[in-house]
Amino acid sequence: MGRIFQTRKATMFKRYAKMAKQFTKIGKEIVMAVKVGGPHPDLNPRLRACIANAKAVNMPKVNIDAAIKRASEKDTNNYDEIIYEGYGPFGIPVLVECATDNPTRTIANLRVYFSRANGSVGTTGSVSFMFERKGLFKVDSTGLNRDDVELDLIDFGAEELAWDDDANELIVQVAFTDFGMMQAGLEEKKYIVKETSKTFIPTTTKELTEEQEEEFKKMIDKMEDDDDIMSVYHNIA
Repeated sequence: MGRIFQTRKATMFKRYAKMAKQFTKIGKEIVMAVKVGGPHPDLNPRLRACIANAKAVNMPKVNIDAAIKRASEKDTNNYDEIIYEGYGPFGIPVLVECATDNPTRTIANLRVYFSRANGSVGTTGSVSFMFERKGLFKVDSTGLNRDDVELDLIDFGAEELAWDDDANELIVQVAFTDFGMMQAGLEEKKYIVKETSKTFIPTTTKELTEEQEEEFKKMIDKMEDDDDIMSVYHNIA
């Protein structure tokens, strides 16, 4: 077994670890969707979006079905959806989106991640005003007529469209309040939605040196390894 094999093995295990984290977090999203809207995708738009996201990361159907079944059981814990705010190293504003059954544990861990990176947890509103809440949809663009699609999606609330011809994808951005209208419109017109997300986009960005970015990334990696943390947003350019 040579060095090349060892490198490939390390890369493979790292990829599997990342995949496992994705499955865990999507499993949580499915639980929350079922708790709010029930276990039937046809009647639950949020669950349909979760299933699309699960398929986008190749989550096996058996895992999806198991998560829906688990969420339907009365003794399954629900998760609180909480957004924490803070400043990372170099004064970078950070939003941390969490889904947790133990907020005390989550905030304690979060304080550690920030403090070890010379950052700090902030108060509600201290950072969020620097971001805008948006909805994003990744649509299969194979065979679509651009003019027709753009007219359709503007009617459904599209703010920005980005065509990726190499990947045969269309990225659609909408205001957070128009997320449901866009999802319903895409379904009505039979577009193939490959992935959806609700995200925070910074209103301004900040440049860091390569060394500073690397230091900041260490904090982000720690946060993203935490099962309670769903997404981390910042304004680094």
